[in-house]
Amino acid sequence: MPLDATDKSLLRLLQEKGRATNAELAETVHLSESACFRRVRALEGEGVITGYGATVDPRAVGLGLTVYVSITLSSQAQDLLAAFERAVAAAPEIMECHLMTGQADYMIRLVASDVEDLERLHATLLTRLPGVARINSSIALRTVVRRTALPVR
Repeated sequence: MPLDATDKSLLRLLQEKGRATNAELAETVHLSESACFRRVRALEGEGVITGYGATVDPRAVGLGLTVYVSITLSSQAQDLLAAFERAVAAAPEIMECHLMTGQADYMIRLVASDVEDLERLHATLLTRLPGVARINSSIALRTVVRRTALPVR
């Protein structure tokens, strides 16, 4: 779906203020409320907008430890990759998982409450993922930048 300047403005606004009313959006992008509503629904229907949600401070819910884990699998067989990805998708502590180029096959970002919780996750989750040959973990000491909004240009 090609995006025009109004679509991009709507996307920037919704990323910044996801609880904005349709009336607020329409006024800001200089559309009628009905035209604005149709635009937002079209962006949702085309999969440009994939959902809505609140951004929660991990520390406020007891998940102050962010860990980046690179995982190398024992094989690149498609059935093993699929099994690994299904297992990762089922683990709520895994916030992101990316298939990578380079030395590691996957990069995972997970959250834990503390180092003891990370040790538990390592023993009960990471080492039990299908096909894992090597795990390398790095603990984030401090978040410098955390964005959820994409730079829509």
